[in-house]
Amino acid sequence: MTASGFTDFLGDAVDLQVQVDAIGLGAIFALMAVGIGLVFGVLRLVNFAYGQLIMAGGFALAFASDRGWPVAVGIALCFAVVILLSLAMERVVFRPLRGQSPAVMLIATFAVAFLLQSVALLWFGPLGKTAASLAGLNRPVSVGDVEIRKITLVAIASAAVCLVLLVLLLGRTSIGLHMRAAAMDFQTARLLGVRANLVSAVAVLVAGILAAVVAVMLTVQFPTVTPTFALRETIIVLAGVVVGGMTRLVPATLGGFALGYASGVLGGALPTNQSQYLPSFVFGAVILVLLLRPGGLFTRGIRTVERV
Repeated sequence: MTASGFTDFLGDAVDLQVQVDAIGLGAIFALMAVGIGLVFGVLRLVNFAYGQLIMAGGFALAFASDRGWPVAVGIALCFAVVILLSLAMERVVFRPLRGQSPAVMLIATFAVAFLLQSVALLWFGPLGKTAASLAGLNRPVSVGDVEIRKITLVAIASAAVCLVLLVLLLGRTSIGLHMRAAAMDFQTARLLGVRANLVSAVAVLVAGILAAVVAVMLTVQFPTVTPTFALRETIIVLAGVVVGGMTRLVPATLGGFALGYASGVLGGALPTNQSQYLPSFVFGAVILVLLLRPGGLFTRGIRTVERV
């Protein structure tokens, strides 16, 4: 990159329009990181099938749009599909394997992810479906020289509300106390009366609700839903959770936001003919952070036993 090209890149990176879009993308990634981090905190499980839950929600929205159903009905169907799949995944796969090694559970989530992807491929085909009825939520609102898409405002507000509600759930309710106890020591918590099955189901349920929220926001921005929908975003968020620090929910969320924000800034600042280098920049930064701070970028002074 030449000196003038680098100057143009910096100018585009600090452009207010790029910053607004990057913050909106970071908010979506933060919600995904919360769902992944919550399940990891309670079950010690990295759920690689999380992206396929979002994909299922996107197909539910596209299915409702294809039949001309109202947007509200499509969103309700999205939440129902994602939540039912989440609970079925917990009951059929996660709960029976809870006592197995992390490697066994990790392979199980890979199997579930590819199973859901294969079902979507057989049902909807490789080209997928389009949720055209949600296009109105992606229209911009002009604020001075900046055009802010409605979904960006919704994403930021949704992320803030969901995080506040989750903090209240974990800090002010009995089930939240049980989830935090299970996150610190699942076996000891069970001996003290914590209902393991209930805690596991609630953690997966909350993560499923967050996945449904993300499914709506991603489908609004990318209305064509295919069997690989949200796969790239999930991989980036998983890397963000590791970068932030998987041992605590807040650092994991900050890591997801940081990578989402960085992806938005780089995507807006890089020239179109160089956009294919975006994953290289993002994952190169991930490797650098892990080399310098393998415990996580936002985990200074936090004990590793505290996971939620």
